[in-house]
Amino acid sequence: MGSRFWVETLGCPKNQVDSDKLVGVLEADGYAAADDPADADLVVVNTCAFVEEARQESIDTILAFSDKRAPGAKLVVTGCMAERYKDELAEALPEVDLVAPFGVPVTIGTKPRSAPMVPSLDLLELPRPPATAPWAYVKVAEGCDRACGFCAIPSFRGPQRSRTAESILAEVDDLGAREIVLVAQDLARYGLDQGQGAKALVPLIDRVADKVDRVRLLYLYPSDLDDALIDAVLGTGVPYFDLSLQHVSRPLLRRMRRWGDDERFRTTIEAIREREPAATFRSNFIVGYPGETEEDHDRLLAFVEEVRLDWCGFFSFSEEEGTLAATQDGTVAPELMAERLRELGELQDRITAERRADLIGARVEVLVDEAGVGRTYREAPEIDGVVLVADDLPVGEFATVVVSASLGPDLVAT
Repeated sequence: MGSRFWVETLGCPKNQVDSDKLVGVLEADGYAAADDPADADLVVVNTCAFVEEARQESIDTILAFSDKRAPGAKLVVTGCMAERYKDELAEALPEVDLVAPFGVPVTIGTKPRSAPMVPSLDLLELPRPPATAPWAYVKVAEGCDRACGFCAIPSFRGPQRSRTAESILAEVDDLGAREIVLVAQDLARYGLDQGQGAKALVPLIDRVADKVDRVRLLYLYPSDLDDALIDAVLGTGVPYFDLSLQHVSRPLLRRMRRWGDDERFRTTIEAIREREPAATFRSNFIVGYPGETEEDHDRLLAFVEEVRLDWCGFFSFSEEEGTLAATQDGTVAPELMAERLRELGELQDRITAERRADLIGARVEVLVDEAGVGRTYREAPEIDGVVLVADDLPVGEFATVVVSASLGPDLVAT
């Protein structure tokens, strides 16, 4: 039997795309996927390094896979944590055979740890195997040119580097998925680094929509959400807007080097709802950024209560080395941060449950992802709720069902 591999992915959808491309490389090198990590000759952990909690999860996962791997199996660590802390990780984790930053072939793990770390792969442009689900993420660009106060991603992912539309469309064809989810660190600025101007994403959306049933966009910076982009999203029939807001207090957003405030965000959301009342909204907010006052927190609470987004994530601030936030005063005590997180989370859980309950009795179209589980346009894969459907509905097909009940973030339909 030939060599077998196992790839474990942590972090965001962009990491999942990288893992898919690594799988393509491994299969081209003659490896086959193992059914269990304990049966693999090569175990790869694709790590996340966005915040401290993600880094700790990465370390715990690496150690867990080190314990469960087969005798003689190689353990390779790649991804954001490998790129950002390659020397420190190699020293701190003797269990690991190789720490492979972006572009270093993970099969080099069969060589000594001292093997030269010369990038030879462009993960962004590598081909991928066909999708194993009815949906797939497609990364249209890598890196980011912004300098948000809390984010270290540009320091290890580099400046934005967009793919050509032709390479993206070819990947869409090869994946064979019914739904394509376009992702990037700064999606709305796709093509700007190629001299295409700020509107290159709009024709790309249209061209992808010509090939698949659903196109979904994740992570849109609010200042880039102009009429042309809104029209393009609505034109796909998937009125789903994932807006990267981070907070609503203008003074705090300025400390974050971010654009906007509660009034601007509210105006944008209301304008979209006027054009499409069934539009769905998701956002993420940072709690406890240095300098966040009770007034700032109260403004965020009021915004969440009034605007009633369908989905929200709230994350405690994590100080990242080399960022502006690491030099700013006004540290928020962990206990206060936790209290604010609980307050916001409980509020949003209630709002999400109410908005889901409002759908009871509605006829909706679902894409069946797996036996008994589907999604309407309102639910992004892996991060939102799901629709529980009959087990006999064919996977990979669309079905019209009637919502009969709600279970918090999830729906039941017949």
